[in-house]
Amino acid sequence: MRKIILTSTLILAAFCANATSQNNSTKSPQKTQQAKKIKPKKKKKSQTQSTVVSNGIPRLNSKSAIVITADNNHVYINKNSDQVLPIASITKLMTAMVVLDSKVNLDDYVSISSEDVDNLRNTTSRLRVGMQLRRRDLLLLALMSSENRAASAIARTTFVGGMKPFIAQMNAKSKSLGMKNTKFFDPTGLTVNNQSTASDLAKMVKAAYQYDLIREDSTTKAADVMLSKNYTHRYVNSDSLVRGDNMKIEVSKTGFINEAGHCLVLYSLVANKPVIMVFLNSPGRSGRFSDALASRSYISRTSNPNLS
Repeated sequence: MRKIILTSTLILAAFCANATSQNNSTKSPQKTQQAKKIKPKKKKKSQTQSTVVSNGIPRLNSKSAIVITADNNHVYINKNSDQVLPIASITKLMTAMVVLDSKVNLDDYVSISSEDVDNLRNTTSRLRVGMQLRRRDLLLLALMSSENRAASAIARTTFVGGMKPFIAQMNAKSKSLGMKNTKFFDPTGLTVNNQSTASDLAKMVKAAYQYDLIREDSTTKAADVMLSKNYTHRYVNSDSLVRGDNMKIEVSKTGFINEAGHCLVLYSLVANKPVIMVFLNSPGRSGRFSDALASRSYISRTSNPNLS
């Protein structure tokens, strides 16, 4: 089992572009990236409380959920797992897989375009139009901190033809994974039309685990991005469980839009078992994390009755 990279602070160079190539990416050997690894600070224990437990099985906050082993599909928890719901930024795991499957050069520089600006929900971004970042750094920001412009830019520049063939490939990939109740319409998850089920997303998480870079990026705690000569912004992982070392997590992705509620998917090691957790439409920001911790405790007690 590969050891999770729990702390990796990077300094990424962002540059303003005056020209772009045919696919809006340029190779710029003079633009270099510096990486600085730092020792993790000792984290305080999470203040998140586990959900109430009834008859040994957690009473989850999330509207839909599944907790299942990755190796033999043993189901620990199933709550409305076949209900089709919006999935918000959980979408970005599929975006990442399609980018990596394409074998596109991750070291090419990609320009942030006006096409990447969110005009649907008017979410903000510190990645200004005209900035150039390496595709691999945009992938990191999309997976780690759910940066929407980053996800849009890498999707838009992966295939000749732009966004349309990329979205088609997202749907083809989901079909190949047996995700029968899933449909993608954009690479960010900002649209309510990106919908799936907890059962389908468990298949997606299992597939995402096979990619080294997805495991690394989605569990990176923080990255310092040089947005100008005088300003460096620290992006942090959107999953507080990753930031706080609360669980042994191999893959993580959060999501939120109003229609989807708060969502979370994890590939975690619990009681020495590879476990996939999917929580959709939690009513509060912390509810999905409480569900994960309660599920972990339940599996640990089930695996070792002496802990009960």
